[in-house]
Amino acid sequence: MTRTIPQLVRDYLEERRIQRNRLVTKDGHCNIEYGHVWYSSHLAYLLDLWTTILELRLSVVMILFTCSFFLSWFLFSVLWYWIAYSNGDLWWQYPPNDHTPCVINVYGLTSAFLYSLTTQMTIGYSFRVITPVCPGAITLLVVQTIIGTIIKSVWCGIVISKFSLPKKRAKTIQFSETAVISPKDGSLCLQLRVANLRKTLLVGSNIYGKLLRTTVTPEGETIIMDQIKIDFLVDAGKDNLFFACPLTIYHVIDKTSPFYEMSVDTLQQQEFELVVFLNATDESTNFFCQVRTSYIPRELMWGYDFFPIITRNKDGTYCVDFSEFSRVVPVLTPHCPYCFDDEAAHNYNSKYQH
Repeated sequence: MTRTIPQLVRDYLEERRIQRNRLVTKDGHCNIEYGHVWYSSHLAYLLDLWTTILELRLSVVMILFTCSFFLSWFLFSVLWYWIAYSNGDLWWQYPPNDHTPCVINVYGLTSAFLYSLTTQMTIGYSFRVITPVCPGAITLLVVQTIIGTIIKSVWCGIVISKFSLPKKRAKTIQFSETAVISPKDGSLCLQLRVANLRKTLLVGSNIYGKLLRTTVTPEGETIIMDQIKIDFLVDAGKDNLFFACPLTIYHVIDKTSPFYEMSVDTLQQQEFELVVFLNATDESTNFFCQVRTSYIPRELMWGYDFFPIITRNKDGTYCVDFSEFSRVVPVLTPHCPYCFDDEAAHNYNSKYQH
């Protein structure tokens, strides 16, 4: 069915509203604003300058990278200009023909800038060469060489660290767009799918969840972000997952689960956010990374299961069809967890195992 432009606008605004109301976005970013950060906190950011720079956007980092070099070149060019001025080397000072300059062919600010650039970047000397008649010039040459080496080393480390941040590895770990609630192994379970898009394995993987909702304590205190731990399992356990292919992880909805009091009719009226965390170490870089995503009630599909995406070819190789990664299919499911008692589970298993 084709939607009209007003409907598209309303859907877009509704989606924006939902994104603002999330604590964790689908791609793992935290939707939190910090207010009234005092002066001491800003000073702490400056003291931890390395982390502060790494957290900046790449475009800002490259601007700072360029400005730091240009600023150092210019500052040292002023010093070289001052040395040439002190020795009477400048063109407007009309040095005599037998005059020996501190730096040959540094006779103005432009030539001093060019000499500063070639000195700091060790490009090489040909037309402008330092002479041994000025001790101050030799000292400045040593100082600029050391400072230039430090600047290059620091920015080399920053750029490499920026490109190799563990959170970049998280971009190739994908969660399903929706989670499903359906029977599994005689229990009603909340299930979601996660996949590693690279062939390099994730070592020591473990996955868990936090259910965030607003609650009121018996004392009348309102907790805006009450966190309830949600345990997720795979058939082989919940820790040290073998992440060679997409996994379907599940949470058993039993009497200890916060989803136990919900049903297919009341699920969409609930206000909560299920945040899922995956911690792992990349075997190729040995970097630890954490991947996050979240699900709200409208993204939980009751009575559906994930479509199988792993097949085995005739030659014995395994094939994963990522085009069907988030596809779900309807399955027979009770409309509430407490309806899924032992007798119902027995009838369900009897029906689908024969």
